[in-house]
Amino acid sequence: MALIAGMPEGQYADIPNGQRMHFQDLGGKNAPVVVFLHGSGSGASGHSNFKANYPELLEQGYRVIVPDLIGYGYSDKPTDVDYHLNFFVECIKQMLDSIGVSQYSLIGNSLGGAIALRYALDYPESVQRLVLMAPGGIENQPDYFTMPGMQMMKEVFTSGEPITPEKMKAFFTTAFVVDPACLDDQLVQERWESMQTQNPHVVKTMIVPNMEDELGNLQCPVLVFWGMNENMMPETGIMKLAKKCKQIRVILVSECGHWVMLEHKDLFNRMTLDFLNND
Repeated sequence: MALIAGMPEGQYADIPNGQRMHFQDLGGKNAPVVVFLHGSGSGASGHSNFKANYPELLEQGYRVIVPDLIGYGYSDKPTDVDYHLNFFVECIKQMLDSIGVSQYSLIGNSLGGAIALRYALDYPESVQRLVLMAPGGIENQPDYFTMPGMQMMKEVFTSGEPITPEKMKAFFTTAFVVDPACLDDQLVQERWESMQTQNPHVVKTMIVPNMEDELGNLQCPVLVFWGMNENMMPETGIMKLAKKCKQIRVILVSECGHWVMLEHKDLFNRMTLDFLNND
């Protein structure tokens, strides 16, 4: 696959289910491990979602692993599988097993948050802590498509009209953030170029079950961020998390949309480090 300017190429793992996963693995091999799980959407990748965050954790002594989810970035994009939540989890688990890490904290936004939840429920012995930003997987799937950001995404990306970087930036500005100044042209260009490599099969077959009734089974501490101007996830999700998770801290962020890790990166990095460093 051709490289995308500004989007670094790291390592690849050929995993047992036959897929090839791309990831960055940075930091000391004996350092505590943090795995970043990005959201869905056109042109998404680990680097584009978290480039304002993982370097800070790396600098503070963590080993950071930043994969591209299956179907995204530089990872394989198979068209002969359905993209069920369990498939995403399987690919991440096999990738992490392949590089020999068995204990880690997970940081996930949107789809990545749903993957992190499912992963922590399925492999509680491996997950030390969860950091979530407006995660999916706590509502019924049709409920998400009542949200204005989701409706706009459907209009923009299924209209049949060419998607230009300008159209992509306009969508991000309206659906994902409050302050458009946080969206630099490099981010938009990375995601636009990455989108050219994607196929529609991911979105067409994606299934994210509602895990609301399992939240009480989480065994690790949880930190969740939620923007008060969220346009993608129903706001009922934040109270479900707050009431049903046993060990949870909730941070509500004003003047913030779906991308708290980008729009309020300093707050996000500071609070995440405090959570990872302290009981």
